[in-house]
Amino acid sequence: MPATPAVPGRDCALCPRLVEFRTNNRAAWPDWHNAPVSSFGELSARYLFIGLAPGLKGANRTGRPFTGDYAGDLLYPTLAAFGLAQGSYGARPDDGFVLNGARISNAVRCVPPQNKPERAEFSACRPFLVSEMEAMPNLRGLFAIGRDAHEAVMTVLGLRKVLYPFAHGTVHQLPNGLVLADSYHCSRYNTNTGRLTEAMFHQAIRNLLDATA
Repeated sequence: MPATPAVPGRDCALCPRLVEFRTNNRAAWPDWHNAPVSSFGELSARYLFIGLAPGLKGANRTGRPFTGDYAGDLLYPTLAAFGLAQGSYGARPDDGFVLNGARISNAVRCVPPQNKPERAEFSACRPFLVSEMEAMPNLRGLFAIGRDAHEAVMTVLGLRKVLYPFAHGTVHQLPNGLVLADSYHCSRYNTNTGRLTEAMFHQAIRNLLDATA
């Protein structure tokens, strides 16, 4: 039986800059989550979707990855469309929405200023992602939501980025038997500028499912 994955405590002190930001946010918005955001979904899942970090007014507010900001408005209905979730996504953690064979995590578990984690913060959080992947016995596919998530996976697995370059819609067959699929981040900026369309996002997930069928 796989071990329970390591997770950061509510007052994790690994990253001084993020601790200061968290303290300020707790003072400004005392009713928000304002703590490391736990992954969403069962450890028995076949697919792990990996984002960058919690959004200030999204997961940092609600306590559930991609919940409460635009990225979740695209991500969660798409997962439901492919049978990887069920229920009606209501942008809040008590909406009854559940994942089916999927799990969602972040490379950095605490919200960073300007949504930009620093290299040391990726490094500090890396053991949590390593532990999580090791605790998923049925893991078959990874889905990187954005370039930063892709590069975090490369580092976690000790792979050379030049051999597995990030590109939207690409599927990588990894040496450990896992499949990694890449997508542009499903942020409002990317969709508003046309860099990512709903059809493109759907295709990226379809590519992952086809490669692991």
